[in-house]
Amino acid sequence: MIQIDKRIFLHFDYILPILITPLILISYYLVQELHPSLSEKQLFYFIIAFITFMIFFLLPIRKLLWLIPIFYWINIALLLSVKFFGVSKFGAKRWLEVPFLDLTLQPSEIIKISFILMLAYLIKNNPPDSEKGYGLIDFMKFSFYIITPFILILIQPDLGTALILLTLGYGILFVVGVNYRVWIGVLLLGAIVAPLAYSSLQPYQKKRIKDFVSKEPSYHVRQSIIAIGSGGLSGQQESEATQSHLKFLPVAVSDFIFSFYIERFGFWGGVLLIVVYALIVLHLLMVLLYMKGDYFTQVVTASLAFLFFLYTGVNIAMTIGYAPVVGLPLPLFSYGGSSFLTFIILIGIFENLVSFRHDELYDSITYEN
Repeated sequence: MIQIDKRIFLHFDYILPILITPLILISYYLVQELHPSLSEKQLFYFIIAFITFMIFFLLPIRKLLWLIPIFYWINIALLLSVKFFGVSKFGAKRWLEVPFLDLTLQPSEIIKISFILMLAYLIKNNPPDSEKGYGLIDFMKFSFYIITPFILILIQPDLGTALILLTLGYGILFVVGVNYRVWIGVLLLGAIVAPLAYSSLQPYQKKRIKDFVSKEPSYHVRQSIIAIGSGGLSGQQESEATQSHLKFLPVAVSDFIFSFYIERFGFWGGVLLIVVYALIVLHLLMVLLYMKGDYFTQVVTASLAFLFFLYTGVNIAMTIGYAPVVGLPLPLFSYGGSSFLTFIILIGIFENLVSFRHDELYDSITYEN
């Protein structure tokens, strides 16, 4: 039996679980309505996610920081192994088969956790100058850890996830503090490299960009916009939600679940959903300010806020034609196990760092038969 010091629950952040619970419940309701068979699988993901959350919440993370570089490089090795032993799905080689189990593993999802922890580890051990921020040498050191997984994911190819990591990594450095001269150099270099980067994209990636900038949106986006428009102010009844139920709306419970949701719950439902995501990001930013001086917790908290903001913003913009279709899910809302589990693990790590903000609280957990 596990006994935990009650002081831990005084530090536990209850607001974040309260905000994410409606997302999970509504997501399950929509998946069950459209694909009852998938809802059973979704329940399995929920159970696994809860167990995983408890494991990461109870781990003495602050005492195991020395393991983070090892974890990071193991994930880099997994990304490298995809090129040689990867399994192709949907035209891309991004998965590894798990031996003796009928399961596949997507290293590009797992790397997000080790990527964030590695940045937190490096920044904690080498905090920025309080006035000038990081200089060029430190910036290049951090860039090595950011660009390495970016390149390995880009060549799979998985442009969406690669860009998320790149944006997340440099977004964290921007929040922590980098000398403005370094940023000017980065912007100039980006402007020079941009044409070369575009020419190296896969044909289907270029097509997505061309579809985005063209006057006529792609078929998927057109169906998504029709579904959103048909929802009106208050939404359609289940029997009248024809875009999703008659399969006009593609991948309605994953990439385009926002369109499905608006078709069912309308404009006001959409406003409420966006408000919930906004409250999650604002709450995490408030915790970030409260944890001033604790660089490790700050980086993890800022990263979680960035991920919620980026995934939500890109997914919603994608469904209405304001961003290319890159396959990013709506956090804790889209059907699927990999992204859902990644967010839950990061939330578990966040709750651990907040609740056990003093190392001695780890020693207050005891185990009895």
